[in-house]
Amino acid sequence: MSEERIEAENEIKSEDNDVLIECDGLVKIFKTTEIEVMALQGLDMVIKKGEFLTVIGKSGSGKSTLMNIIGGLEKPSAGRIIVDGRNLSDYTEKEMVEYRGKTVGFVWQNSNRNLYPYLTALENVEAAMCFSGRKKSEKKERAMELLSLTGIDHKKDSIPAQMSGGEQQRVAIAVALANDPKLLLADEPTGAVDSKTSDMLQDLFRKLNRMLGITIIIVTHDMKLADKTDRVIMISDGKISTEKIMKEKYRQEFDKLSDDDLNFNIHEEYSVMDKAHRVQLSEDILKEAGIDGNKVRITVEDGKVVITH
Repeated sequence: MSEERIEAENEIKSEDNDVLIECDGLVKIFKTTEIEVMALQGLDMVIKKGEFLTVIGKSGSGKSTLMNIIGGLEKPSAGRIIVDGRNLSDYTEKEMVEYRGKTVGFVWQNSNRNLYPYLTALENVEAAMCFSGRKKSEKKERAMELLSLTGIDHKKDSIPAQMSGGEQQRVAIAVALANDPKLLLADEPTGAVDSKTSDMLQDLFRKLNRMLGITIIIVTHDMKLADKTDRVIMISDGKISTEKIMKEKYRQEFDKLSDDDLNFNIHEEYSVMDKAHRVQLSEDILKEAGIDGNKVRITVEDGKVVITH
């Protein structure tokens, strides 16, 4: 990534009112009596309002930890995270509970974390608005709107056990949207459904992003889902190593693309330079370049940075 791009991103952090989330040097350390694990190692990231992106990475890369910090479920060990202009570390416990209930909507892979098993679909969405101040009639009307929006209103009187996994996830998305959050976080939302249902959920997330303008962050192993988002953030060893950004021509005509079109490279891939000017190279790049040691030679040739071994 060029120095001009880094300077532009730093400018965005300080001046751009469209920024929703800014992660600045995030560190997260988990300690036990025997070991200490650094899940995030000085991660920097900027997410704008209305973005639709996925976070991918191997198990243990730090992607779920990042999502939990953004969602206010965990606090960083160092660094700061600013959401909508406020540092989450400055929140009181009461404010953090309100943040999780109003600013963020969660969709988990396990439906047991999303829905009450003894309530109908309609009642589950209404329950999410318990402390919203809405009248009972307003809650019911809003719940029906959301069930209709997610295409599951025909199951309004069914409990989770009477629904398929995909239907449960549609209800879960309606629940997550109940309090009009600015941010929707989804953890492996297609991990427990078949490929056909996965495609339907992928299309639904994109539809909601476009219709509502809501920022959506999905943590996933599903590369097919990642390829359908506007931006893909790849985490390795607790830091962002690579970003893939959908080319503008594909973003504008995405709905016209076939599954075969998605097999082509519709994203531009960038290696990410941190504030210390360090760049992580992916294993695929190292393998393709034949680099298997820990020392490389870096030169500049015709204005291009060349890495050899």
